[in-house]
Amino acid sequence: MADDLLNYKLLDLFPYTFLKKHCCLPLEEEGDVLVIAHAPTTSLVALDEIRLLSKKNVRFLIKEEAEILQSLQKLYSTRGGKASDMLLTMEQETSPTMEAQEDLLENTSSAPVVRLLNLILKEAIEERASDIHFEPSEEVLRIRYRIDGVLHDRHSPPSHLRSALITRLKVLAKLDIAEHRLPQDGRIKLQLGGQEVDMRVSTVPVIHGERVVLRILDKRNVILDIAGLCMPEAMEREFKENIKAPEGILLVTGPTGSGKTTTLYGVLQELSGPFTNIMTIEDPPEYKLAGIAQIAVKHKIGLSFSRGLRHLLRQDPDILMVGEIRDQETAEIAIQAALTGHFVVSTLHTNDAISAVFRLIDMGVEPYLLSATLVGVVAQRLVRKLCPHCKKTCSPDEHEKAFLLSLKEDPHRQVYHGQGCSACFHSGYKGRQGIYEFFRPDAHLRSEIAQRQTYQALRDHAYTSGFCPLLEHGVALALSGQTSLSEVLRVTRHYD
Repeated sequence: MADDLLNYKLLDLFPYTFLKKHCCLPLEEEGDVLVIAHAPTTSLVALDEIRLLSKKNVRFLIKEEAEILQSLQKLYSTRGGKASDMLLTMEQETSPTMEAQEDLLENTSSAPVVRLLNLILKEAIEERASDIHFEPSEEVLRIRYRIDGVLHDRHSPPSHLRSALITRLKVLAKLDIAEHRLPQDGRIKLQLGGQEVDMRVSTVPVIHGERVVLRILDKRNVILDIAGLCMPEAMEREFKENIKAPEGILLVTGPTGSGKTTTLYGVLQELSGPFTNIMTIEDPPEYKLAGIAQIAVKHKIGLSFSRGLRHLLRQDPDILMVGEIRDQETAEIAIQAALTGHFVVSTLHTNDAISAVFRLIDMGVEPYLLSATLVGVVAQRLVRKLCPHCKKTCSPDEHEKAFLLSLKEDPHRQVYHGQGCSACFHSGYKGRQGIYEFFRPDAHLRSEIAQRQTYQALRDHAYTSGFCPLLEHGVALALSGQTSLSEVLRVTRHYD
């Protein structure tokens, strides 16, 4: 639909949810007549409601449904302006002595702070941020977005707006706005373009007020299936074969924010079906999975991973997911479940796949039990993908040359870099992709685990069996232009 036909002023006549549900769009006013576009499928009842809501004479035009929905999305996504423009206006119109809390508790969308925060949240979601940081200092409230794993400065409202914004966040998260001395956790649910977006909220008291971090859980940016993980083809085939095991334990390892939960959810989606009972215990569940019973850890009432897992075993499960193995008790229960006919999937924090064996042994798991139950271990990281709009080949720098030499590659070969453009917010990167290694113990490796062989012994045998290390997968992506060598080095710098 042409831009000159779109009229922002008419949007106030109807709620967005009504227009989207009935696929209608107000176009213009011709004297006392309102012109409305609607889809061929729009009901007569909806058209009557439009007449009642607008209190005007209405002329209807039939347009394609896709065209109307696209125009609605465009109108509402740009309707509020930019957070930076709103912030500039507020700095000019408000004084350092304003009573922010009173303005917030008016519960009206006309409150400037409410509109500013809405714009910040909308902007962060549209920029694909995974986290929003509100960091108070003496002079300003520093606001940063974590995009593709890296923090970027976005806004710096003056300090007199600090308490207003933080209080509004606490109201949305249903936290105690009078409590400033203790950390609090909450959750915010928002609608953006008709899609639900969840946010986990964490507050902690710091010297200059309260620091707030929002974790954005946007389903639109998550592909919950194994194909969407983008493993190497041979590794994906082997991985899919392994998860069909009737019993045993599969582990996913990596640092916080490396996509472990997404991998576990992909496994559960692959295994879900009418003949399986899948249950999870998580802290907390990040996304709702259809047909799967998900339980949240609640430390305040004593529902820990270990206690919850004991109760799940009484629910006749076929497949169990434990969000994280953190202690000996949880590890032992998970191994016992794997020994008694259940397929268990969980996560650990280790640098690589083989280290997971030694982490569990250090927790107190008997090596002979681990060797009997371990199906496999996936280690992973997330690397930023080069922006397709500004990616270019160039000569490697000295650091990259040394790295290529260590890999026995030509140090003078062309490598890929992102130049930075408006499409990637001048970072050179857009989106992320996993890099993986998959450790699958064969009979010889199981024997070595049971005999408490060294890390190096396990690693040496794994290499002879075709084991592809994490770094090798990352370098392959870099040399094919999907990411950069510097990015692979950044995410694997503690891995050897």
